[in-house]
Amino acid sequence: MLSIHDFEKTPPLPKRLLHAGRGEADAVKIAARARTIADSMRLVGIAKTSQDLVAVPMGEIGLPARLLALRDGSVLAYAPVGEATAPGQVGLREFRHLYRAETITKKTEVYGVIGNPIQHSLSPLMHNTGFIAARRDAVYLPILVEQLKDFREAIPELGLRGFSVTLPHKQSIMKHLEECESMADRIGAVNTVVVGRNGRLRGSNTDYLGMLRALEGKLKLRDARALILGAGGSARAAAFALAHAGAEVLVCARREPAARELARACGGQAIARKHLAHAEFELIVNTTPVGMYPHTSASPLTKQELNCDVVMDLIYRPQNTRLLELALAKGIKVVGGAEMFFEQGFAQFELWMGKAAPEAAMRRAVMAKLRSGESTRRN
Repeated sequence: MLSIHDFEKTPPLPKRLLHAGRGEADAVKIAARARTIADSMRLVGIAKTSQDLVAVPMGEIGLPARLLALRDGSVLAYAPVGEATAPGQVGLREFRHLYRAETITKKTEVYGVIGNPIQHSLSPLMHNTGFIAARRDAVYLPILVEQLKDFREAIPELGLRGFSVTLPHKQSIMKHLEECESMADRIGAVNTVVVGRNGRLRGSNTDYLGMLRALEGKLKLRDARALILGAGGSARAAAFALAHAGAEVLVCARREPAARELARACGGQAIARKHLAHAEFELIVNTTPVGMYPHTSASPLTKQELNCDVVMDLIYRPQNTRLLELALAKGIKVVGGAEMFFEQGFAQFELWMGKAAPEAAMRRAVMAKLRSGESTRRN
């Protein structure tokens, strides 16, 4: 095998790669660092027209193309037997049993989640488990997106039929949509996109459904005084969901102008951080990333600022955030982010598949992973 490794960049590549037929090599391997999604797709693209080529896009941005390389004509793919040893690698067990990369064909429906960072996301585990349980020829990929323009142009080559949207793209993705459902348009944030067969992108928001379903039976939302921490895409979904349910919504964010804008949009009001220690609420919802793995010792609020009946944290890694621990220590009821994560994910599955999600299997896989992760950190 004749091979080249470029750890800095994807070099210029011909549309078709030919190698000497004098017995020097039976195949050519190109492993190159992908700095954009376009780089990674350009590398696997030459496998479509060149025989006996092994294409290995390196780096986290190259991960989706690495998983799709066999589909696109690469004769081999690499996965470490144990854990990944470099960014963009997937261990052999996940490669074969979660992503089922060796079975992906042109007929396989491709979905994914876009964000930055993305390596923490459990959406690939949840949705791929759902596809397996539903016996659907589909795969769901983690896609690191630094520039939405780069991603938008790569959608046809990736073959995406739909994708989830997470931080920091829930609002900025809207500029790239051809259609948007009315509730998502009102919220001003999208977490779910369906790619039509004509390539048109239609945005939806299942976060607000997840919020309402996760809080069912926990407290009466009508006329409840609810505090939203944050003013990003998830905060917008939470604020509109609670306002729609009849709650009085207050918004507190580090960026006070953003808090005021969101409060105006949902019919609520902004509140400064300095007032929280003396204010009372029925519900406090954290939509910020403060306390997310690996920064698990941080909390967006102090114990003195938690004066409420219920605290909900949208973070699901870890399950028991520092914020929830502080609330429990004061005898406050808590709702973990996993509940909203599940509910919004089930709604996404239904949008894409046109059928109910296999909820038990999806929930079981994610909870096992969460418990395993927390056990590892304790040990």
